[in-house]
Amino acid sequence: MKIVCPGSYDPVTSGHIDVFARGLTFADQVVAAVVHNPNKTGTFPVAQRVELIRAGLLEDSRTAQALEEGRIIIDDVAGGLLVDYCARIGATAVLKGLRSSTDFAYELPMAHMNRHLTELETVFIAGDPRFEHVSSSLIREVHSLGGNVEGLVPTAVLEALGARRG
Repeated sequence: MKIVCPGSYDPVTSGHIDVFARGLTFADQVVAAVVHNPNKTGTFPVAQRVELIRAGLLEDSRTAQALEEGRIIIDDVAGGLLVDYCARIGATAVLKGLRSSTDFAYELPMAHMNRHLTELETVFIAGDPRFEHVSSSLIREVHSLGGNVEGLVPTAVLEALGARRG
């Protein structure tokens, strides 16, 4: 089974890496789909987000070999419906990590719509409690104000954030 884990990953966090790793326990292949609007500029350019995900996967012993074997793929997805993308690459489900009931309330309508459109299933997994408070936007904000986000993001992300701050 090929499963797609979509997100902006701006930047990727340790929670994202954990979801990818745990997805490998039940899927043959996990696609980290870097979904973005080509008309908007994120904190990091899409190509850099892809490289930061790759670096984070290589840093984690649960995902490094899977990346090298092609069991984890990182793809740049510029707009369009997720269901169309999944059909195009032969994915049978979407993978979503949930940190809280707020995430569930946000994700459930999208899961229902995807199922309505093409019967694409969504698999929800509970996020690791160590990362329950971690989001890309919070990481960017805390780091920009001088806070320590070490351990919440891969080393390459920490370095990239540091380079942006100067």
